[in-house]
Amino acid sequence: MLARPNRLTRGADYKAVVRRGRRCASANTVVYTSATGESRPPRFGFIVSRQVGSAVVRNTLRRRLKAVCAEALTDVRPGSDVVIRVLPSGRDADFAALRADVTRCLARSGA
Repeated sequence: MLARPNRLTRGADYKAVVRRGRRCASANTVVYTSATGESRPPRFGFIVSRQVGSAVVRNTLRRRLKAVCAEALTDVRPGSDVVIRVLPSGRDADFAALRADVTRCLARSGA
């Protein structure tokens, strides 16, 4: 579980990261990263639309992504904002596939 300081909560923050951040796409996710100059813990946000599936499927994917981000928390630079969008193909992805996609994109984007 991600602590409160490690979560994006405002819509304006999501919008800023998606519009101005670096983008890395994979088979199941699209990861947007934005480095701010602030000295604060990294923050993560998740976008899982209805196209992915029912509420049960969406919440399961969101919980899996939170666990992946909690593992990667120490590897992400302080002050970074990360938004992870799940694609409809992510509906059938298991935990290992999601972890591989997210960690590859985080390493690639330099977060």
